[in-house]
Amino acid sequence: MSVCKEKMIIGFIGTGVMGRSMAANLLKSDYKVMVYNRTKAKAEELIKQGAIWKDTVAEIARETNVTITMVGYPKDVEEVYFGEGGIIQNAKAGSYLIDMTTSSPKLAQKIYEAAKAKGLHALDAPVSGGDVGAREAKLSIMVGGESAAFETIRPIFEAMGKNIVLQGGSGAGQYTKMCNQIAIASNMIGVCEAMAYAKKAGLNPQNVLKSIESGAAGSWSLSNLAPRMLSGDFEPGFYIKHFIKDIRIALESAKEMGLKTPGLELALSLYEELAQKGEENSGTQALFKYYICD
Repeated sequence: MSVCKEKMIIGFIGTGVMGRSMAANLLKSDYKVMVYNRTKAKAEELIKQGAIWKDTVAEIARETNVTITMVGYPKDVEEVYFGEGGIIQNAKAGSYLIDMTTSSPKLAQKIYEAAKAKGLHALDAPVSGGDVGAREAKLSIMVGGESAAFETIRPIFEAMGKNIVLQGGSGAGQYTKMCNQIAIASNMIGVCEAMAYAKKAGLNPQNVLKSIESGAAGSWSLSNLAPRMLSGDFEPGFYIKHFIKDIRIALESAKEMGLKTPGLELALSLYEELAQKGEENSGTQALFKYYICD
């Protein structure tokens, strides 16, 4: 079942690096969007573009029929959905709740069950593609939940991303995002070591990239983040502190399943070391600093 765009009022909670661009693309697609962020200044750009500011999460939930959350950590998700004045308590029956934060699969299932008990439709829909994908509306969106709710919300997803897949029931989107983060974690080590090796060998790393990025070594990180590393651009498309959070969730899930993930454990140790040195607010490509210090 689809709902016409004119009847959809979207509440967007969390207007950070990713959320800001995602909400902007909803506005560009002519959706009515209400926004809330703990720091209002981070929403000012969206307000200038036509978004309507609301002072509380409760207001967002009460005045919309689709609520999207893109916050930092599972504890933030828990608070936004279950805290006093939270979404579950205030959303209108029949509303759609979409958590696009990378969070715990178990928490996604908890939200789904609580929402269902109140006549609400919940989807977990974490994304991949970084700041560039968010700006260009080319995110990969991994969805968990009921197929009917997914089909209703699909046009909203299409305003923010290109590769949109319903992976299964509640929690499936978060489990899929963990697969994504596991693949990235070890790959980032390889990308950094390859670029460090090229520099130590006296090669021009930019020329090396031209030779290897279109072959078997190719990856999104190699093509998009290696050039940033080499130019000394460590601004966050995705924060190290958030990647550490994701890796910990993945490790916890893997442990529950009895799966060994030594590559993931190594990546966590390297990123934690960087965070301890003050790099927690740098982008994940700052792992390069572990190998080469200018």
